[in-house]
Amino acid sequence: MRTEHIRSSPSWCNEHSRYNCVFVNTDSDLPGMRGLEVAQVCTFFSFKYRGNTYPCAVIHWFDKVGDTADEDTGMWIVSPAGGASKHAVIHVDTIYCAAHLIPVYGMEFLPQGFKCHDSYDTFRTYYVNKYADHHAFEIAF
Repeated sequence: MRTEHIRSSPSWCNEHSRYNCVFVNTDSDLPGMRGLEVAQVCTFFSFKYRGNTYPCAVIHWFDKVGDTADEDTGMWIVSPAGGASKHAVIHVDTIYCAAHLIPVYGMEFLPQGFKCHDSYDTFRTYYVNKYADHHAFEIAF
């Protein structure tokens, strides 16, 4: 597998924040999206315990909308999780790879002055883009 850079930066290139999304392996016995969840990385950190270093990430979960991929696009739809379990601390080894999300735009116009870095704060549902690359196509089914 190729090397990927997953970013969690409050100030990307001295401008706007950049918090990438990832596929998190939650059950390796299940195929595709049934064994994966989508999350946005809030920050990376590590700690030492009894001489071992544990690399971790604080994430914001996304919930799957429905039990199957969208019939028209073939892509799963997710929305930011709500409630008490919307954030978690995970070991970075559970991060499978980067995920690309496409907003579900709807019929309304985008707000005046909209910038691409506002996407995760503006939209409530997203397509999990399995067409981003061949690797995503193989896992996001």
